[in-house]
Amino acid sequence: MATWRRDGRLTGSQRLLCAGLAGALSLSLTAPLELATVLAQVGVVRGRARGPWAAGLRVWRTEGPRALWKGNAVACLRLFPCSAVQLAAYRKFVVLFMDDLGHISQWSSIMAGSLAGMVSTIVTYPTDLIKTRLIVQNMLEPSYRGILHAFSTIYQQEGFLALYRGVSLTVLGALPFSAGSLLVYMNLEKIWNGPRDRFSLFQNFANVCLAAAVTQTLSFPFDTVKRKMQAQSPYLPHGGGVDVHFSGAMDCFRQIVKAQGVLGLWNGLAANLLKIVPYFGVMFGTFEFCKRICLYQNGYIMSPLSYKLTGVDQSLKPQEFGELNKFFKTGQLKSKNQLFKTEWN
Repeated sequence: MATWRRDGRLTGSQRLLCAGLAGALSLSLTAPLELATVLAQVGVVRGRARGPWAAGLRVWRTEGPRALWKGNAVACLRLFPCSAVQLAAYRKFVVLFMDDLGHISQWSSIMAGSLAGMVSTIVTYPTDLIKTRLIVQNMLEPSYRGILHAFSTIYQQEGFLALYRGVSLTVLGALPFSAGSLLVYMNLEKIWNGPRDRFSLFQNFANVCLAAAVTQTLSFPFDTVKRKMQAQSPYLPHGGGVDVHFSGAMDCFRQIVKAQGVLGLWNGLAANLLKIVPYFGVMFGTFEFCKRICLYQNGYIMSPLSYKLTGVDQSLKPQEFGELNKFFKTGQLKSKNQLFKTEWN
């Protein structure tokens, strides 16, 4: 059976590749909903039609269907460096939070994951800002011709610090995000009326979607202010399309509440929640398929289309398995039966 836990039968590069491909495909398929979310947060969507589909329909009619994927290329490109930084940071934080016996509590594990995500977001933050700028611009009259042109233009016109405009909201948003993760985790056994170690594949998937919905809802106001700060620029038409005028993060909060009420901080939440199930469904499905291909190449399963195991010891790591293969190719096959288990026949 497939599992969402870390599989020691994959190398680090294989795990990173599987995660990157799964993330790129899930981002691409849900890109129109991401576009609708960002446009609603920035305030580009105006008029009576303010539902999740209003922004997409408006962009489709005015800029063409290809415009629904504005900013998706940079979002996919940032996956690999973001994942690499997050993995490295997570390992460091786990070691930091471990006790003398090498154990780590669930709260510490959640904090390590949240801090690692925050670090990776800060490191790759300029790409997130560029994604927002590409989304809010009109493709028929673009201010930026591509990712590199956007980076150089923002740097030359607004300075280096402009590439990190709104980064403080990432730090502040990590607090409700972590609280939401802990809230969901503490109530999983009550929700399913059973122990966590016996959750089915469907239950684990539902848990991920539920956690994403709760954490993103709690941290959404910080993300909304961040998007407005990213889009705001005196060098863009209509100031980047931002619907309120502000001088900083706190002033942005005040102006949104003043002009739209408290619920204005959650503009775009509906489109954001709609993409959760397809996003994680495609991500997990693609990851598992890529994982099966890697396991087949490593010699652990009979076919990439199933999880039927070979006779090899499944506890062996890929490096150890590779060394055994080299050993057997020398002709010394008399020890083969001692090194391979036959319990999977």
